[in-house]
Amino acid sequence: MIEDKERRLLGIVAALERAAVAFSGGVDSSLLLAVSIEALGVERVVALTADSPLLPREELATARQIAAQVGAQLVTVPFDELEMEGVRANDPLRCYHCKRARFEALGAYARGLGEEYVLLHGENADDAGDYRPGSRAAHELQVRAPLAEAGLTKAEIRELSRRRGLPTWDHPAASCLATRIPTGTALSLEALQRIEQAETALHALLGARQLRVRDHFPVARIELPADDIAQVVAEPLRTQVADAVRAAGYRYVSLDLSGYRMGSMNANA
Repeated sequence: MIEDKERRLLGIVAALERAAVAFSGGVDSSLLLAVSIEALGVERVVALTADSPLLPREELATARQIAAQVGAQLVTVPFDELEMEGVRANDPLRCYHCKRARFEALGAYARGLGEEYVLLHGENADDAGDYRPGSRAAHELQVRAPLAEAGLTKAEIRELSRRRGLPTWDHPAASCLATRIPTGTALSLEALQRIEQAETALHALLGARQLRVRDHFPVARIELPADDIAQVVAEPLRTQVADAVRAAGYRYVSLDLSGYRMGSMNANA
């Protein structure tokens, strides 16, 4: 029962003295932050957001909005993964290198606040079925995952978020901008910026809840929900979409007829 898992989650967090939540503003970390405040009180919880080139500005704005709604103290910690060769090379272990360095940075900040702070992150019980080398980094650094420990699935997290009035309850799954670039293609600030510009323009144009611009520069491959494809290939949207993506720096604009697929750029996908 979801209520049993909710009580288990509250108990896990309440057993801590203080909590530092690695906070992205996504579905999972938003519930984790809200529950941490319920269990410990706002004065014993801090939200830590790694402000990096891989984080879209719209997601940073959402993180600030959610933190303000639940009354949390939000600290943005500057972090540039592109300075790390293990991340910049974008090999199959990129996510591991990135998450380990990010958790180390956030953990160091938390310890600076006091040794009693325990770093938490928003992994859930469903994440074990996906390609997530970043989870290995969390385990190595003893970053706790209370949602997964309580056995909460993504659907259950959305329901508990809805009950708490969190606007993220029905937000689409989010991922860092690096996931739009094929494994083995080196990351660059230029590529991340054109991806973000193209996706921001398409969200404004289409209002689509779930989309990705996959970077095969100079080609942009757009993934949309299958139900939206027919609308986008018809005028006037076809021309508007092409113009918006070219304005971001791409020469060619393609639409993936298979539709949106989570993790389609994973090395093992």
